Amino acid sequence: MMTQVSPRRIIIDTDPGQDDAVAILLALASPELQVEAIMTVAGNVSLAQTTKNACALLELAGREDVPVFAGAARPLHKAPISAEYVHGETGMGGANLPTPRLREQPMDAATHLIDVLRKEPKGAITLVCLGPLTNLAHALTHAPDIAPKISRIVAMGGAQREGGNITPTAEFNFFVDPHAAKIVMGAGIPVTLLPLDVTHRAIATPARLAPIAALGTPVGDMVVRMLGAEDRFEKLKYGWEGGALHDPLTIGWLLRPDLFSGRECNVEIEIEAPLCLGQSVVDLWKVTDRLPNALWIDHIDSDAFYTLLTERLARLV
Repeated sequence: MMTQVSPRRIIIDTDPGQDDAVAILLALASPELQVEAIMTVAGNVSLAQTTKNACALLELAGREDVPVFAGAARPLHKAPISAEYVHGETGMGGANLPTPRLREQPMDAATHLIDVLRKEPKGAITLVCLGPLTNLAHALTHAPDIAPKISRIVAMGGAQREGGNITPTAEFNFFVDPHAAKIVMGAGIPVTLLPLDVTHRAIATPARLAPIAALGTPVGDMVVRMLGAEDRFEKLKYGWEGGALHDPLTIGWLLRPDLFSGRECNVEIEIEAPLCLGQSVVDLWKVTDRLPNALWIDHIDSDAFYTLLTERLARLV
């Protein structure tokens, strides 16, 4: 008799954003994952807008049962920045989502996370972080005892080989709140990082998007419209056929880690040098005595990932 495997319990911390939206939809369409809550944070757009976007996505997917908790409206120690120039005024350029009826819960995200984790056994929850790490840093600072309750953090963040996408040295999520990223990376929790080094290998080319468009569903149509709207920025910047699909790779790694490869190494976050603020300093070759604190992913079978994404999106009608 085959033993049924329970789905992995996850909480998604996000700043939607078109690619965040695709990651959320991929998670909701995957029975291997049980999405227990969505926490929002300021990043791609304001906190009020990311929260509204999260609620609208849950309605689109018919998952109003998943609670939304609004979190940090600004970084820990620096002025906020956002990326409407990439994602559009609402953060969901191309989506045309209606105003949601669903509303966020009255409790803030960090308090909710602390309350939930303190009731759980060790390693019960996986955190999927798609934006700045402010919410998690707040929770760990106020309640360091929750760290062992987290099975793993799977985050989109960082860059080494590719350089930065917001400064010459820093990736956007880490640059928005480098102090939060430093707290999280030093918390002793297992971390998988999906940096620009791998997301820039997962380009949304017309050939890869065509099967999603062919689904002929509202979700499939919206995903193609959103990625087309976001693609224009990266096509102009990098000269690619399409844009990189950043955040969904976190969910892809949880579902099919065999499609990815990387190495355990030490990753530190720069918070003092002005020219390198938010830089992920990656000791790939163990030239320091700093202990490994992350699985740094740097390769993906991109075609296989897009096949997986298309198959899962087809389940959301």
